[in-house]
Amino acid sequence: MSTATSQNSIDYNRQNIDDDTLILLFKNILKPRMIEEKMLILLRQGKISKWFSGIGQEAISVGVTMALDKEEYILPMHRNLGVFTTREIPLYRLFAQWQGKASGFTKGRDRSFHFGTQQYYIVGMISHLGPQLGVADGIALASNLKNKNQVTAVFTGEGGTSEGDFHEALNIASVWNLPVIFCVENNGYGLSTPTNEQYNCEHIADKAIGYGMESHIIDGNNIIEVYTKVNEIALGLRQSPRPVLLEFKTFRMRGHEEASGTKYVPQGLLDTWLLKDPVTNYQSFLTVQGILTEELEASIKEDILNEINESLKIAFEEELIIPNETNELNDVYKLFNYQEVKENNLNAELRFIDAISEGLKQSMQHHDDLVIMGQDIAGYGGAFKITDGFVDLFGKSRVRNTPICESAIIETAMGLSIAGIKSVVEMQFADFVSSGFNPVVNYLAKSYYRWSQSADVVIRMPCGAGMSAGPFHSQTNEAWFTKTPGLKVVYPAFPYDAKGLLATAINDPNPVLFFEHKGLYRSIRQDVPTDYYTLPFGKASLLKEGTDVTIISYGLAVHWVLETLDNNLDIKADVLDLRTLQPLDTEAIFTSVKKTGRAMILQEDSLFGGIGSDISAMIMEHCFEYLDAPVKRVASMETPIPFIKQLEDQYLPKDRFESALKELLAY
Repeated sequence: MSTATSQNSIDYNRQNIDDDTLILLFKNILKPRMIEEKMLILLRQGKISKWFSGIGQEAISVGVTMALDKEEYILPMHRNLGVFTTREIPLYRLFAQWQGKASGFTKGRDRSFHFGTQQYYIVGMISHLGPQLGVADGIALASNLKNKNQVTAVFTGEGGTSEGDFHEALNIASVWNLPVIFCVENNGYGLSTPTNEQYNCEHIADKAIGYGMESHIIDGNNIIEVYTKVNEIALGLRQSPRPVLLEFKTFRMRGHEEASGTKYVPQGLLDTWLLKDPVTNYQSFLTVQGILTEELEASIKEDILNEINESLKIAFEEELIIPNETNELNDVYKLFNYQEVKENNLNAELRFIDAISEGLKQSMQHHDDLVIMGQDIAGYGGAFKITDGFVDLFGKSRVRNTPICESAIIETAMGLSIAGIKSVVEMQFADFVSSGFNPVVNYLAKSYYRWSQSADVVIRMPCGAGMSAGPFHSQTNEAWFTKTPGLKVVYPAFPYDAKGLLATAINDPNPVLFFEHKGLYRSIRQDVPTDYYTLPFGKASLLKEGTDVTIISYGLAVHWVLETLDNNLDIKADVLDLRTLQPLDTEAIFTSVKKTGRAMILQEDSLFGGIGSDISAMIMEHCFEYLDAPVKRVASMETPIPFIKQLEDQYLPKDRFESALKELLAY
């Protein structure tokens, strides 16, 4: 039945939907509208700080959510209040979240809808719009791997489709046949930028052609069309996993957020869309059909209003959060109860690269759902052949070649973590992580602090100079991450450490950047236990003992230190191999410096802003009265890494280290 009246600007076709479902659709679309109207009053009263209105777009959130099963994940945006209310999150918790109170979802650490909740299978956005698209890929991949036959729905706006993450996420979903419903709410403006300045195709749905993907255009103000179409699509995806791109045509009736207003929108356009209001039109339709009586309408509104007022009372009466420094610091990382797995007495001489490969292989056996992802890592075995033969052992579902898309693959790993699966992502070269920097430092690093969602991801980082590989295949960029709270950074120098620390990194539920210097891969050998074992984070290794000076280093530079001391047997030094940079073994550093009275830090990274600067500052703050000389830092030149050997040798600090050490000892 198709019905339109003079009071109704939307053509509704109820198909075979029963009256109870039609009424439930009405309750669910009305509730976010009534909440928003109340929030706008509270905003003007100064009782909430900011509001991103979804008035005019409610049919999309409600229709999509009702079409999905309650155990299927939804990744909404800040205009999707209807997702949260339709999933029946208690309103007092939403109101507390918006006021930054403890019974919200982020303990006052993030705002409005920037949160998730595993209880309700909702994963909220971050302000950088694109990453959640790739996260949805990871959740959907987990569904495929576990044979759960579930779909994942993820929202973005037409402005968000201009981001590179949109392309990467759709491409991955298509190549891997992931059951993701990409919901694009095309509301006419990205803040103030109209669609004709955002993209040049007629419809966003047209973009699906380039990915070999199914797409549909849906009237985003017609809740029946949204619900029935998404329900139909979801049923198909559960049986035959694949991605679908949906473009919902709608309009944002208020500003991007309330302070920005709508002066940039022609009044005639606002008037046109006002006639298409999804709430009033649907209410009119139900009334004309005799499904919604005046008494029922009044009862529904009274119930919602009472729930709003009662929940607001609870939220307003809740005490404000009292800052607690210990609580804040303890919530940066998920608690990891390190379990030592001791090595056996059977050793084999392994190169550094073999230790990494063996450690990774044994972790794949130890965690039977661990997934490895990266460029060329499957049949080819990776750029350095570390995963050679892994496909035969573990299959292509767990050893996954990826398109060239660092950002979305890291996001996919985050999605796997949300769905309970560990993963290891191989950067072909550590330099390339810059293409995935945003999800590392803004998503993985901050998720646990924000809403207690761990990022159980290890990113392997083949790094370092000395092979005449030039500026883009030679960087040792650990300092990009050591300063970011929420990340752990590991940088071994020996095969034994590399294997044991890699096992711990994979066991740790927090995000770990695991640096592997390419110059060590085939140049360093050591006896390594053949069985699986672990080593603790935050424990430096004291390689040599002496009283003249403390030398602190990590990675390949440790071997420069040892070589220099072998050539200068009169120098008696404590040599500390840090092994992990975050957490950092400050106790070992301070103990040694207090003993020797002199400290030198050698790093391969360029000097300014490197971790050596922070270690130097900490020594000055905590050991100043024990020092007999200024702390000395030695590092690479302040230039990009050059290509030809003679320039690269000049760039690296290896040849300058010995003279700097003797200068410090002579002070």
